[in-house]
Amino acid sequence: MNNCPLVIISGRSGSGKSTALHLLEDEGFYCIDNLPLGLLEQLLQEIESDHFAHFKGVAVCIDSRNAWTNVGDLSNILAAIPERTQGSILYLDALDPILITRYSETRRRHPLTNQRTTLSDAIAQERELLEPVLEAASIVVDTSEMTIYELRDTIRQRLLGAKKGELSILFQSFGFKKGIPSDADLVFDVRMLPNPHWIKELRLLNGTDQGVVDFLSQQESTQRLFDDIRSFVERWLPSYSESNRSYVTVAIGCTGGQHRSVFMAQQLFQHFSASLSNIHVRHRELLSREE
Repeated sequence: MNNCPLVIISGRSGSGKSTALHLLEDEGFYCIDNLPLGLLEQLLQEIESDHFAHFKGVAVCIDSRNAWTNVGDLSNILAAIPERTQGSILYLDALDPILITRYSETRRRHPLTNQRTTLSDAIAQERELLEPVLEAASIVVDTSEMTIYELRDTIRQRLLGAKKGELSILFQSFGFKKGIPSDADLVFDVRMLPNPHWIKELRLLNGTDQGVVDFLSQQESTQRLFDDIRSFVERWLPSYSESNRSYVTVAIGCTGGQHRSVFMAQQLFQHFSASLSNIHVRHRELLSREE
C-alpha cells in the first residue's frame, strides 16, 4: 500500500481515545479498538500487502486494557514500521482530577480498578504503565479543558490537516491561574506587559477586542516582546521539522488568559499565517467561559 498512514491511539482511560477513534473512522480510516500490542507486527504486514488499499489509513487503539503485558516492546515494534508507512502515535491525557470526575459522571469502571485498587490509584498506575508509549508519541494532546468538538477539531488539525513533511503550528493563549497546558512545546510568559484588567473600560473585554488591541499595540514593550517571541519561533521551527515533528504548540500565558496572552497569540497567528499554511490559534480560557 502506498503511503498508508498508521495511527496508534493511546493514553489514559477517560482521556478521549474513543472520540479520536470514531473521528478517524468517520474520515475513512479502518479502525481497530483494543488491539493487543503483540498483533501490531502482523497488522503491519497486512498494511504492506495492500489489504487496506481502499481505506484512507489504519488506526488502532492501544491502552492499558491490552498493552500491560508487552508495552516495553513498543519501541522495537515501531522501529519495524516500513518507511513508506506513515506511522504516528497520538497520545491523549488529562489531569488526574479531570479523569476522576469523568469516571464519576459516567459511573464506568476503570480497567485497572479492583477490590484493592482505588480509582485514584488506578489512574496513577496507568500513567506509569503507559510511560513508554508517551515517550514514543509524536503527538500529545491534553484534553482536560476540551469539549468533544474541540478534541475532534484538534485531531483533524494535528493528524489530518498537515501534508507529509509539513509542520502544523498552534498558538494557544492560557492563564497561569489554571496552569500551563501540558501539551505545550514552547511556553512564553507575557505577564510583564501592562495589564488591561486595571483599566475599567477594558476589564470586561478580551485580547481580540479593538480597545484592548489598541491599548497593547501602543505599548513599546509589547512590540519588543512580540519581536523576541517571533524571532525565537522562526529560528527554531526548522529544528522541529528536522526532528520529524508534525505539530508544535506555542503557548502564550498571562495571569488570567483574557487580555495580554490572547492579544499576543493573535498577533503571532496573523504574522505566521502570512508565510505558512497550517497555522492555528486557540484561546483556552475564552473557550472555557463560553461553555
